[in-house]
Amino acid sequence: MADVKYLSGFGNEFASEALPDALPKGQNSPQKCPYGLYAEQLSGSAFTAPREYNCRSWLYRIRPSVIHKPFEKAFQGDLTHNWNECDPNPNQMRWKPFDIPAESSNVDFTEEIPERGMELPSMFMAVGFPCRTIGKFLLRCMYNSDGDFLIVPQKGILLITTEFGKIEVKPNEICVIQQGMRFSVEIREPSRGYVLEVFDAHFVLPNLGPIGANGLANPRDFLTPVACFEDREVPSGYTVISKFQGKLFKAVQGHSPFDVVAWHGNYAPYKYDLSKFNVVNTVSFDHCDPSIFTVLTCPSQKPGVAIADFVIFPPRWSVAEHTFRPPYYHRNCMSEFMGLIHGKYEAKEEGFASGGGSLHSMMTPHGPDEDCFQKASQVDLKPQRVADGTMAFMFESSLSMAITKWGNDTCQKVDHDYYKAWQPLRKHFNPDWKPVRNKHDS
Repeated sequence: MADVKYLSGFGNEFASEALPDALPKGQNSPQKCPYGLYAEQLSGSAFTAPREYNCRSWLYRIRPSVIHKPFEKAFQGDLTHNWNECDPNPNQMRWKPFDIPAESSNVDFTEEIPERGMELPSMFMAVGFPCRTIGKFLLRCMYNSDGDFLIVPQKGILLITTEFGKIEVKPNEICVIQQGMRFSVEIREPSRGYVLEVFDAHFVLPNLGPIGANGLANPRDFLTPVACFEDREVPSGYTVISKFQGKLFKAVQGHSPFDVVAWHGNYAPYKYDLSKFNVVNTVSFDHCDPSIFTVLTCPSQKPGVAIADFVIFPPRWSVAEHTFRPPYYHRNCMSEFMGLIHGKYEAKEEGFASGGGSLHSMMTPHGPDEDCFQKASQVDLKPQRVADGTMAFMFESSLSMAITKWGNDTCQKVDHDYYKAWQPLRKHFNPDWKPVRNKHDS
């Protein structure tokens, strides 16, 4: 898209105008705005939230967004599932790649949300896992009154139009559309990906602690769109979809909702290129926790505990000595959904495919398969590259997940043989073993 431009930074105060001097000087809502525009504030936090948590932007638009006919229940149904419809399942779960409809499909992003929602926890957070197959652009947009969307395309380029401007999102990039922001999605080819929805808070960069000022995702690499407006009458009606309390509603208006000529503030959609992540890892021994790969976190009110973390496993060097280098066997008080954008994941090179996913629920054991264990236990530990040509990610949550009927049955992509990945693991216990001391032993 020739008119896609960006501002850089994360959580900063931005200002952008598509026409010169469209931003009022010195105040947010003058008696008369330049160009005869309307001033409208979009607040992503309480008015009285502390400055460091206060999120808001001022939009200067051709018409205020209040001009629409009444909302009605959308035909797609609702996203509030019957949590007793499927029994809880503590097993390790894996899904094969999800189907992509034919190129002629006219399925819209807003229709896919209820159609393909898969795993939703019962409180404070909803996770719409794969797949979101996005069809051709319609005169339709949506906004989420309940929370934020984090969109992870796996196949196909997404052309996202927002009130703040246009965003092009490619595989190996992510995009966050925050609560209340109107947007539409257009594609040029059949597409597939993953969507994470969080309630109650917004994504932020994780604290770096002893890492210091530099590392992981750098604020300057997050891009926010430049103002780009449409002054368009739509006599046939432009449909606005609202996700409200887990249900979908629709209203019709006679003009494009993307008529913001200028805006300023710190509350805006943004995208990030995962290849820019600055990996931190051990240069001595032992295996660091996967939290060192956190790109974004949505914190809960409990310090150090996230509603959701977005974690990636990018290409990197592995140099740890006297160490089992792949992910260790573990049980966790978090729920872990993993997806694969491209390549082969180091701990399970077979069976875990791009466009699919896996779920390891709270305290359900998981770890490398037999083949990975044998190779990593015997390999000569020289410095080596890991995950070249690969990008796996994880949605991790402190909340327990419930799986919908679609995820359990309708999608027909559940890998019922997943448990077999660990069955070949055999006993190596030797009561006559003699220790071999190395320099790390006390």
